[in-house]
Amino acid sequence: MAMIRTTDGPDGIRLHVQRLAPPDGRPPTTTAVLLHGLLTDSLASYYFTVAPALAAAGTDVVMYDHRGHGRSERPYGSYALADFVTDLERLLDRLEITSPVHLVGNCFGGTVAFEYAVRHPERVAGVCLIESNPATESWAKDIADIFRRLVRELVEHEAEALAWVSAHEGDHTARLARSAARLVRTTSIARDIPASRVLSEEQVRSVRCPVLAVYGSESELAGQAWRLASLLPGTRSVFLPGQGHSVLAEAPGLVLGLLLSSIGEPGGTPPVPVAAEGDAR
Repeated sequence: MAMIRTTDGPDGIRLHVQRLAPPDGRPPTTTAVLLHGLLTDSLASYYFTVAPALAAAGTDVVMYDHRGHGRSERPYGSYALADFVTDLERLLDRLEITSPVHLVGNCFGGTVAFEYAVRHPERVAGVCLIESNPATESWAKDIADIFRRLVRELVEHEAEALAWVSAHEGDHTARLARSAARLVRTTSIARDIPASRVLSEEQVRSVRCPVLAVYGSESELAGQAWRLASLLPGTRSVFLPGQGHSVLAEAPGLVLGLLLSSIGEPGGTPPVPVAAEGDAR
């Protein structure tokens, strides 16, 4: 684990980074960068789900906490989507990763990954979106609704909300909820992200690397999968039966199998066919 400042200048952000190499000492054949969603961290999202197994299969795994999240620096402002993408750009430069990488993004992390692929197609070998969408007009409306609910239900009634989460979801989820409330309360993130510049349809169509989109079949995003598929017909859409938005946490084995087959690592085998592929219903 390390804290890495993205630049030497005053606009640099200290990011908490963890890197996992293949445990047997053999050189990795590819690099995967794992990007977590909003209001959580890389430890909760990836370390206890898919990261160790990806490294064991021969992948150089890079995880980091987004600005304001986990152990990374928490400035008051500068939380537009473009700021998160710039953090990724600068981090890869700092780590001297020059070969094309596989980007794996859960929820908002997938939105960051996709925009990075638009900016730097030559630096991306593939993108996996887990319960995620590119930053389109519909995404902006959805994310604005999410933050309005967070402010109303969590921040404005924080004590009652945290007590309910602790009683019904456990201490771990309550810890994440407490951190989320603090982030929304003490920074401009709830204003900045919904106001982010969105991608045009032409920009979405410009992505030429392989795109894997993984959805829980019961999530709201599964019903919106057709939007991405209509703009990028080559997208491989997979719907995991009986799963909701928390598919990475609740079905990590299935997600791992899809990632291994997508990245194409030695030792990665196609998953048992428990997921339906194709257009959303």
